[in-house]
Amino acid sequence: MDNGQLIPHLFRTEYRKIVSVLCRHFGFAHIETAEDLASDTFLTAAQTWGIKGIPQNPVAWLYNVAKNKARNHVQRDALFDKKIAPDLKTGGEGSQELDIDLSPENINDSQLQMMFAICHPSIPVESQIGLSLRILCGFGIEEIADAFLTNKETINKRLFRAREKLREANIPIALPAPAAIDTRLTTVLKTIYLLFNEGYYSLGPTNTLRKELCYEAMRLCTMLVEHPPTNRPAVNALLSLMCFHASRFDARLNAAGELILYDEQDTNLWNTDLISKGGYFLHCAASGPTLSQYHLEAGIAYWNTRKDDSKEKWESILQLYNQLLQIEYSPIAALNRTYALSKANGREAAIVEAEKLQLTNHHFYYLLLGELYTGIDQAKSLQYFQQALLLARTDAERQAIQKKLRSL
Repeated sequence: MDNGQLIPHLFRTEYRKIVSVLCRHFGFAHIETAEDLASDTFLTAAQTWGIKGIPQNPVAWLYNVAKNKARNHVQRDALFDKKIAPDLKTGGEGSQELDIDLSPENINDSQLQMMFAICHPSIPVESQIGLSLRILCGFGIEEIADAFLTNKETINKRLFRAREKLREANIPIALPAPAAIDTRLTTVLKTIYLLFNEGYYSLGPTNTLRKELCYEAMRLCTMLVEHPPTNRPAVNALLSLMCFHASRFDARLNAAGELILYDEQDTNLWNTDLISKGGYFLHCAASGPTLSQYHLEAGIAYWNTRKDDSKEKWESILQLYNQLLQIEYSPIAALNRTYALSKANGREAAIVEAEKLQLTNHHFYYLLLGELYTGIDQAKSLQYFQQALLLARTDAERQAIQKKLRSL
């Protein structure tokens, strides 16, 4: 890997670690300082490595430079000394011997604690995701703007307001008390799942699937699983769900980047390693009496990785959707249930249930009705596919629907 590839790669993997450790040390009130020091470290790397070459241990080099920059900043900046030094645990004379702990254990703990701070319920969900992408995933402002289909100015304002809100609320960078972990995990898991869905159902004009967002969500969830206090059944269930979904990445798009619907996917492209991992984490999720929406969605995703088209498969999926709608109703889940119903009990029964939903502003509603009426009433099928085409949001969706229309 040359210099041009190595620094962006290290920025993605190490930036979040440096920011988390520095922010944990200084406190959330000084998060911009932590981000500036981390960014400056990579700028120095780009300048130095371009002249002297890549060091033998690039990560250790970055950590040493980050430590030195933090020390120098504390020592030379009078304003910094006045506002931050009194809050430092070492304080007073100790600030001259400022020691930034970049050991693997402290890096991991700092990232976990930062995750809970960023996903604090005092800021909007979209801000939680934005800050997670920026601080925990090392995404640039432009990348975050692309993920949200907006511009850099909007993202900068959104992140600024979120930081101010967290600062005003004096949110600590720390794990919640044991009694509060399950409650706070609810928000953290929701943010991670939304991050995954941003990648899995990307609305970008050119990308129908953004794997890097999905893999970042899986990485954050893996950190929770590997930490005993946060290794809860719902966390394992969410990781299982994401593994099952990720196992079909290569089958969801063709060579031109067009979306391939489930029934038309090449099952030989499904990733068996990820399916096995999904099964393992689903087994781990079964420890205890908790039954979350992630357990049920992981169960549905598991059956969707079964290649057979048996009645047992679709009846199992239908029952899981029935349970899911009872504990976490959503119109899209109800719509997906009608597809399982059509497989288990026939299209006529599914048409009756689907038409009750009246999701007339959603192209998936008309796409499903078009499918259900195919072979039963071709005129209605054509009409629904055309309505779906009008409401489709991405080029990939439009291409998939046009393919359906041509096949009628």
